[in-house]
Amino acid sequence: GPMRGLLVELTRLRWRRAVLLLLVAVVVLPALLLATTAWNTRPMSDAEIDSLLSERYAQREVARCERRPEQYVDYSGEAVEPEGCREMIAGWYGGRQTLRPAQELDGTVLAASTLVLALVLLLGTTFVGHDWNTGSMSNQLLFEPRRGRVWATKAVAVTLTCLLLATAVLSAYWWGVTTLASVRDVAVADGVVGDGYEQALRTGVLAGATALGGYALTMLFRSTVATVGVLFGLAVANGALLGIVGQTTQRWTPPLNVMAVMQGQVTYYDESAIAPECRFGTAGPADDCDPERTLTAGDGGLYLGSALLLACGASVVSFRRRDVP
Repeated sequence: GPMRGLLVELTRLRWRRAVLLLLVAVVVLPALLLATTAWNTRPMSDAEIDSLLSERYAQREVARCERRPEQYVDYSGEAVEPEGCREMIAGWYGGRQTLRPAQELDGTVLAASTLVLALVLLLGTTFVGHDWNTGSMSNQLLFEPRRGRVWATKAVAVTLTCLLLATAVLSAYWWGVTTLASVRDVAVADGVVGDGYEQALRTGVLAGATALGGYALTMLFRSTVATVGVLFGLAVANGALLGIVGQTTQRWTPPLNVMAVMQGQVTYYDESAIAPECRFGTAGPADDCDPERTLTAGDGGLYLGSALLLACGASVVSFRRRDVP
């Protein structure tokens, strides 16, 4: 039945050496990124702070801050405590920055997410590319002649694996960041912690969809190299189009929509949407001269989902009708 087919595909996934390497990379690379972040934001020792504040100007700044702390604000916009002056000003003079979970969400967490998406895309295409490359696809169809079921079983196996793994890895990454912050006595707002896990969940779902997209295209082109080539071509064309047409097409570029899904929403500039009067400085108070637009996760998901549906539809039709060598 379908369940047995799924277990066979999961086993096949596990036995592929290239797939196994990619699965390991999905876990190891974010772990290395987290370790690097922890090291780069480690607290400064008193000796390090003293050497950074040895300049006359720095000492004067510290004295001024300790005298009037209310005139200084820290990273979160809060008034700084007098005892926090030395470390804050040492940071200005080339010292290490403190770990800030809210900033990490737009920084290394996003970097780890992007890395995971790139790896699962390769995983989705490599998984089935091997079947076409070795000619084992025709053998598989001897055991299960219903092509639609073969396509779907493989799709479910690769999507589920990548969705669950990416969600687990990125949730663990965020847990590492927040745990590190609490160990170092860095205050983290309650909302920020929830935002991080929501971002991990959205990116996990996106990772499943990305792997499915890579798989569907490879089933269509019947080659890993062709799929990677087409995706690379699209990425180059996307950059060229932005360069030629300008920001007006940005709303319809895949990277912006991917960012919107990962971060919940993203702002971009669209000069074409504002009234012409704004450009000539003759705009009245009723004219909307703000070129900033917001793209929500829902909008991004709809855009990417439509593209995925199109790829899957073409892939299924092709697999059912074309001869399998």
